Amino acid sequence: MALEFRVLGTLEVTSDGGRVSLPSTRHQRVVAALLLAPNSVVPVSKLVEAVWDDEPPATAVKQVQNCVSVLRERLGGGSRVIVTDGPGYRIVVTEDQLDLMRFHRGLSEARRLAAEGRLADAVREARAGLGLWRGSVLDGIHISVLTNRVTLLNEQRLGAVEQCVDWQLELGEHREVAAELMELVAEHPLREKLHAQLMLALNRCGRQADALQVFHELRIRLVEELGIDPGRDVLQLHERILAGEPRPPRAAPGPPATEAGHDPVDDAPAPVAAVRDDRLDRAVRELASAISRQWTVEVEMRSLNRPEPVPLRWSSTGRQVAAVASAVLGAGADGDRPDCLGLSGGLDDVVEQFRKLPTRQLVVLGEPGAGKSVLAILLTLGLLAELRPDDPIPVLLPLASWNPHEEHLHAWLARRLVEEYPALANRSAYGPDAATRLVLEGRVVPVLDGLDETPPALHAAAIDALDRAVAGGRPVVVTCRSTDYELAVNQAGSMLARAAVVEIEPVGVDDAIAFLTARRRLGETRWQPVVDHLRRHPAGVLAQALGTPLMVDLARTAYAHPASDPADLCDTTRFPDRGTVERHLLDAYLPAVYRQAPAPPGQDDRPASARSYDPVRAERWLTFLARHAHRLPAGDLAWWQLDKAVPRPVSSLYLSLPAAVLFAVAGWLAGGPVIGLIYGLAFAGAGCLAHAVGRRPGPQRVEFRIRGTARRFLSRFAIGVVMAVSLGLGWSLSVGFVLLLAVVFGLAVGVHVWLDTPVDARRVSSPASVLRNDRVAALWFSLSLTVSLGLFYGMAYAFTREVRFIDVLGGRFDFALVLAGGLAAALLGRFLMGNTGSVAYGLAGAVVGGLVFPRAPNPASAVAVGIMFGLAVGLATGLSRAWGYSVLTRLWLAVRGHTPFRLLRFLDDAHRRGVLRQVGAVYQFRHLRLEERLSDRATQEAGPSARRRAGLRKGAQPSVPKGDRSPDVAATDQRGNMSVTRPS
Repeated sequence: MALEFRVLGTLEVTSDGGRVSLPSTRHQRVVAALLLAPNSVVPVSKLVEAVWDDEPPATAVKQVQNCVSVLRERLGGGSRVIVTDGPGYRIVVTEDQLDLMRFHRGLSEARRLAAEGRLADAVREARAGLGLWRGSVLDGIHISVLTNRVTLLNEQRLGAVEQCVDWQLELGEHREVAAELMELVAEHPLREKLHAQLMLALNRCGRQADALQVFHELRIRLVEELGIDPGRDVLQLHERILAGEPRPPRAAPGPPATEAGHDPVDDAPAPVAAVRDDRLDRAVRELASAISRQWTVEVEMRSLNRPEPVPLRWSSTGRQVAAVASAVLGAGADGDRPDCLGLSGGLDDVVEQFRKLPTRQLVVLGEPGAGKSVLAILLTLGLLAELRPDDPIPVLLPLASWNPHEEHLHAWLARRLVEEYPALANRSAYGPDAATRLVLEGRVVPVLDGLDETPPALHAAAIDALDRAVAGGRPVVVTCRSTDYELAVNQAGSMLARAAVVEIEPVGVDDAIAFLTARRRLGETRWQPVVDHLRRHPAGVLAQALGTPLMVDLARTAYAHPASDPADLCDTTRFPDRGTVERHLLDAYLPAVYRQAPAPPGQDDRPASARSYDPVRAERWLTFLARHAHRLPAGDLAWWQLDKAVPRPVSSLYLSLPAAVLFAVAGWLAGGPVIGLIYGLAFAGAGCLAHAVGRRPGPQRVEFRIRGTARRFLSRFAIGVVMAVSLGLGWSLSVGFVLLLAVVFGLAVGVHVWLDTPVDARRVSSPASVLRNDRVAALWFSLSLTVSLGLFYGMAYAFTREVRFIDVLGGRFDFALVLAGGLAAALLGRFLMGNTGSVAYGLAGAVVGGLVFPRAPNPASAVAVGIMFGLAVGLATGLSRAWGYSVLTRLWLAVRGHTPFRLLRFLDDAHRRGVLRQVGAVYQFRHLRLEERLSDRATQEAGPSARRRAGLRKGAQPSVPKGDRSPDVAATDQRGNMSVTRPS
């Protein structure tokens, strides 16, 4: 039975030419999720998300398994079509069976033909692939978890159309593409490249007036909707059309050979092959500036130039993990293919060596602490320092959060770009989906640090997914521990087929001595015993321990104080093996660091103030934080994730009781102690349930901005009016009061649109900036709900007409009001904590909403009750936001002695001292080996039960070392050896 699948349009499955019907929407969603990752494992968890966009039922996994069983029966072939593979399922299809794969094959072939100068054949091949499209991907099926993937594929289609049109314009087929471009411009009214192509085609057809009209309409739309003018390329093309010289500003790459004296303007000149959106060009420029500042500050924090980094060398790896030299370097000018890949060098020439690689694909291997992360940082800065026109921007990102089974590399890159540089999400400043376009158009070079920091079970899949993502020649840099990479390649056979693989070599004895003694004072001899010992025993225990930049730097840091004696390291009785030396240096690091002054100013541009922390207390706090970070998959210290360090029952209590107390006071003032008790218990239970089970939201990255929000404000205002009218009529308020509530609720809901995405991509996310943004959002939301619901409750208490509908218990409870109160509270709960909050607060609202008690005896009572109720709602709202629950969590941890009261200041100080590194909005331990050491000590000190729990956690999700975080000191010697240091 010949199966065929179609996803480029509506989802269709055929067998031997006949349509295969899928029983239900669930089955369609499962098939869709599998087909968008053909021949790749899709975890059951992702299939559950695909079937249920919101919270799945308790039997979700079983239902997905049932769906797969039914699909196997419908599709035939049993488990040969949908294969059970590890944590999920994999659909097995060939290129001829899936239209998506045929499209990619055709597009790759078209690009190959175009590169050979066979444009007519390239157009024919591209049109055949585009002919497979019948609409948007999975047209008619909206699956939230697949949105990024669907957007990426639709963007690929549009990019393929633009590229094909470029080729046709170069062939002189202006009339053939004009009609198609008119339809595309109507579908994408703000896409400047399509407009430029249409302008060129119309002008070449002799329709200059129509070409100018296209420009005029584009300019009006951009000004009215975005407040900007067309990009530079479109403006230049417009000027050339006016001047009768429609030569495009940029020629398409290809074989533009012309005979002498032959003017391509009069024949078929190359069209605008890369009419770039000027907004995206601006995003590239500002992103480069942000990345340069971000990592320059990090280099200063790590003191990499005090006075010189640890000299390091790198060379092509001898491990069997790399492709043959001919696949990496290609054929030479004489057609010969190299037999070996003999790359080597140092930091001063790593940028040059990287640029010489045909595909600019590089894998950097090294042992823990070898300096892989610092190498990645310095390579990034080196590429930025020598940036050439149209060069892609290097973007350094930790790879720990990527799951190749759940997210395509390009989708993950786009998401992480927005998280690190949130202004890229601003459509008006940088255009729609700026981050996605930067990735898809090859405007960035991903420098992916720490493949080994992903779970070990994902290493092989990650390597395979990386290879597929960059197979077309996209540049990439990946760092990984040597043994982890070798194990993954040997187990699965996957590798980066065109990447050069180099390995950082151990630090030599002479280089270690030079670094240890570089900062000696005149006449100082403290390090001489160590120097003599290393020279006498170049292969001894101490030399082995100082074989990585991490340990060399730890040794210099630990014995930086004049009163310390480095000769202790030569005691072979005290330090009989390499492990004891390393543990000693790790244990001595924090006391030495907190004896020193902080490092230079940080990224927030505020002057650093020297803060004094007791070394013992600082070590205790960092030990707790290390244990907390080690439990998390990515090892992040994020202020909004600190609640994970507190048991859920405990955190749910301290997050729900403060608001419950205010609700109880409001009920007491309104109806007496019994009513107050019911209010307090109802909302305490709702808060505990919501915080114990529901998902707490992460921080919001926003700025206050009014311009360009009128349309969204009006739509939100209308929603607020509907809510107010429903509540006002439910409590039998007069028309005048209902209108007043409508205005207040409309403003309360509408003003939220003024909290928009930041507009400046040069601003990098930092823990402090994200905290400030979320604090503004939390206070804004809390204030708006405090005013609106406080006003409503006070007015309902004072002016309700006391109309009773279905009263029981002697008129003290009305079932009709249960519906109104429950609905209003459910809407509030959904805003606070999603579906769980909707159910929990809906039930509480139903209980308190049905209570009947007399109206306010006087206006003062109504005002007091309204204020108290509003404050209760505002507090509940604030404590459900990331800033709110993090404040109480930090207070709880500080009271228990786990952290200081000024935790963020302490983390910032630890960053300045070089203990932590900053990665966007989170901190991480700069040396993973230090994190592991502190975490292990904390577990041992906690006793056997804690060790058993840690073992269970590690069994559930292997907690093997996550990889280098960042070496301490990286180095470059005069011979150009790669210097890096970064602990692991």
